[in-house]
Amino acid sequence: MGLITETNKQYYQGAQGFLSTGANNQVYSTTFDTDLVFGDWNPANANYALNNFKVYTSANGLPGTYTEYLLAYAVVNNVVDITATLPAGTFVVVQLKVLTGGKYGQTEAEKAYGDTVEDNYGSYEYIKLTDAIDNFMVGYVGDGKLIQNAKKSDVLFFAKRSLQEFSYDTLKSIHSQELNIPASLSVILPQDYVNYVRVSWIDELGVKRIIYPANNLTIAPFGTPVQDQAGVPTQDNFGENIEGTSLTSERWKKANDSIINSQQGNDIDEVIDFRNAYGIEGSWNWGRQYGLDPQTSQVNGWFNMDERDGKMSFSSNLAGKLIVLEYISDGLAYDADTKVPKMAEDALYASILYSMISTRAGQQEYLVARLQKDRRAKLRNAKIRLSNIKLDEIVQVMRGKSKWIKH
Repeated sequence: MGLITETNKQYYQGAQGFLSTGANNQVYSTTFDTDLVFGDWNPANANYALNNFKVYTSANGLPGTYTEYLLAYAVVNNVVDITATLPAGTFVVVQLKVLTGGKYGQTEAEKAYGDTVEDNYGSYEYIKLTDAIDNFMVGYVGDGKLIQNAKKSDVLFFAKRSLQEFSYDTLKSIHSQELNIPASLSVILPQDYVNYVRVSWIDELGVKRIIYPANNLTIAPFGTPVQDQAGVPTQDNFGENIEGTSLTSERWKKANDSIINSQQGNDIDEVIDFRNAYGIEGSWNWGRQYGLDPQTSQVNGWFNMDERDGKMSFSSNLAGKLIVLEYISDGLAYDADTKVPKMAEDALYASILYSMISTRAGQQEYLVARLQKDRRAKLRNAKIRLSNIKLDEIVQVMRGKSKWIKH
């Protein structure tokens, strides 16, 4: 627990070097925190793309002399077994794939492009879920402890459930995607999407502009049945309603933001024409700032959730914009997600302990209640720790509160 096992070269460059002794079938044991993923040694084989590393050799170890090793080798338990006999004194480097391609290849094709190393950066902040389960078995299960015996599969189940609940409001489990809004004004939700946190479009300076949900402005209908002249939905040969295109969504895509915002400007004539064409009564309040609705009085645009198609739709003024979607996952979508911040480790143990005791028959209620309170207290502590509140940042914000606002 808490030991650094990688060298600086392994951590920053994702590389580990060896020196050949000239022995037959010499093996090279890597000690990365990341396990080697091996598909095939031959670049002509499709499984070669599964490798999360490359092997390079050099006769003298000087920069620019390394070339990728393209002869047969095997990998078992993070040990690279090279079939051929390398001359004694040959420098061998195992390079995990990095976004920049590493520095041991000579050509673009030889560079180890990927994101394996970057996924490992900052990993000391976390503990793997498998390690947390092992620690729980050692510290809480056995003779003289609250849990006399337990199956590891049961602990794994409650650990995953706890991690899911933590991901929603405790852990820093906010993911983000940078996307361009196409002409269709819709983007597909990420595969591990659970709920959105914030949606912003990025201006030319790289500053994010908050996009607000459409809420009561519009809606994405889940069902759009085709109707006959009497208004009755029509069915296909299988007795199911025939679905058509949503007219609501089509109208929303063509909506003019100036009309919705009720802003005064070059679009006044267009607003008047719009009111006359559609028979809309009453004032749109353009020019009367005191009468504007704060919900619609913004120029950053809106987004709307299309639950039927699994997409997020945007207002017309955002076409072609670069956006960033921040969203919550459940912490279990990928192997890289199954890790727990060390600041919430104790809360995870308390949650597993309470869940296991409370679901067992014959447990005394005072014990269950005590563990529930303990779980709640440690979860609250984890939230405070992970909130990352810094006094200097609070002071910087509060400095603006001393300004007088004139009415």
